[in-house]
Amino acid sequence: MNYPNFFNDIETIKLKDELSEYLGAFEKGIIEFSYLDIVKSSGHSCPTIAGAYIMTLKALKELYKDEMPKRGEIFVSFRENSKEGVTGVIANVVTQITGATESLGFKGLNGKFERFGLMKFNEDITLSIKFQRLDTKKFVEIIYNPDLIPLNPKINQLHQKIRQNRALEEEKIEFGKLWQERVNTIFKNIDKVVTII
Repeated sequence: MNYPNFFNDIETIKLKDELSEYLGAFEKGIIEFSYLDIVKSSGHSCPTIAGAYIMTLKALKELYKDEMPKRGEIFVSFRENSKEGVTGVIANVVTQITGATESLGFKGLNGKFERFGLMKFNEDITLSIKFQRLDTKKFVEIIYNPDLIPLNPKINQLHQKIRQNRALEEEKIEFGKLWQERVNTIFKNIDKVVTII
């Protein structure tokens, strides 16, 4: 499986998942997600997928500091509804990493390990997403703006040719490379594209 090399350079997200420990899936319940894992699950890499990964990474760091984040013990709120813009796409990534779901998640065992009901949309929050620990109630809100990273004008030119079925094979390949170069640049400028309160 071939993919852009920079995927391997992106910081991974490590969490403790007591459900996976209980059921013997991972030793000590330690789970590690890479950006490549998320790309495989999502089926693509783009500024939206990158932003969802970045926001989750930054929020968990802020909430847990030197502790390991606890998967399944994080409540996530979105300001928009799940069908607005790319909110649903972002929510899918957040679900993969945190385990939080609105209604389709694991129902729990003996009153523990519930994953459904840990995500809500159309919430009255200041920024785009709010992450909150269930144990301490500490929370952070976060917003992501990839538009702060300039778009190579050739991307739009090539994209238009592809949509019109006028692009040569080498132009399609070039478009993909330029697209991923932008994603790489976003990851290199995490602090520029994310605001957290």
